[in-house]
Amino acid sequence: MQILSFPDKSAWKSILARPTQQMAEIEKAVLPILENVKSNGDKALKEYALKFDKLNIDDFSVPLREIEEAESKLSDELKTAIQTAYNNIHTFHKAQVQPPSIVETMNGVRCWRKSVAIQKVGFYIPGGTAPLFSTVLMLGVPAQIAGCQEIVLCSPSNHPAIYYAAKLVGVTKIFRIGGAQAVAAMAYGTESIPQVFKIFGPGNQYVTAAKQLISKEGVAIDMPAGPSEVAIMADESAVPSFIAADLLSQAEHGIDSQTLLVTTSKKLVSAVNLAVSGQLNRLPRKEIAQKAIENSRIVLLESQDECVEMINDYAPEHLILSVEDYESVSERIVNAGSVFLGNYTPESCGDYASGTNHTLPTNGYARAYSGVSVDSFVKKITYQHISKEGIQNIGKTVEVMAEAESLDAHKRAVSIRLESIINE
Repeated sequence: MQILSFPDKSAWKSILARPTQQMAEIEKAVLPILENVKSNGDKALKEYALKFDKLNIDDFSVPLREIEEAESKLSDELKTAIQTAYNNIHTFHKAQVQPPSIVETMNGVRCWRKSVAIQKVGFYIPGGTAPLFSTVLMLGVPAQIAGCQEIVLCSPSNHPAIYYAAKLVGVTKIFRIGGAQAVAAMAYGTESIPQVFKIFGPGNQYVTAAKQLISKEGVAIDMPAGPSEVAIMADESAVPSFIAADLLSQAEHGIDSQTLLVTTSKKLVSAVNLAVSGQLNRLPRKEIAQKAIENSRIVLLESQDECVEMINDYAPEHLILSVEDYESVSERIVNAGSVFLGNYTPESCGDYASGTNHTLPTNGYARAYSGVSVDSFVKKITYQHISKEGIQNIGKTVEVMAEAESLDAHKRAVSIRLESIINE
């Protein structure tokens, strides 16, 4: 890992830059794919399946029989692990559901807000080098709790764990297709793949670009979720081998992943760097992790305040606080997707089974975006009811404001009611 000691703040922006291509370049490659799928539907999908995924497929729909048989292809140990993760994720997300609360803003004027499920949602699950069945749980559980009627899943992978998890969370249709073309299919609809109202799921930079482009056309997306990343803030209370393992757990996601360690301890810098080298050589995905580590940094800073400032500037997807006073430090974090506190809270637990969601904003989007939750799968509709007493109480206020804005019809809609009450 690249080690930077006490860098000037003027250099922070370049230090914290993600190893991503310019979005404009990626969009140039993605736009023709979107347009082709929009115009030619399944024909275009078949072309891309052969070109990008080396799949010669006539029917993208995964038959129910194959989904049912997936369970028999998994070990009891894995099925138990998936069920445990499902239970924990469900418990955490179920607690996010809140009943409507009626607020009387003045006598006779009642207002409230109700959550209504998005009827049709789509999941993109990458195939890549790892079968991300855990993401099926992370997206499917809150959708299930929200009450979405139709859940479409697209993935180039046919791993049985993906199908098993999909059945567990109530996915209604599965299609074997990947990449930007899968996003396009769910956004526009094709002869075989239904159109959805909101698309969820991580992916490479091309998938992220596709999601952002279709969002300009009115299809909602969860967030810009690109290559995975982790930042760690550590002091001398941290365990170097733990930190090295956490850094590598993100590095093995892909060559465009990034890790960042900020610390005030010179001793920790050398110890972690040594531990990373030792653990890297034992990883089956060494080549992938190695390239990601080349994009990563260890930054030695003067003070804890500087560490917090740099973390908030970076706005990481995942943040691990391996510091003695992690609770007080966590209160100062304002930009992060998900925070992991203390030496015994590896980010891996959040990725799989602790209960929190692992679909999180990357590439600095944690400054303004939240991770996926039950709220991601609902619309908040507001309601109000005004009684005769209420219109008498609020009427004059509305009349004065409408008249000041020269919107006489708005004023009249109130006045006509007040007059009817007077004339009763």
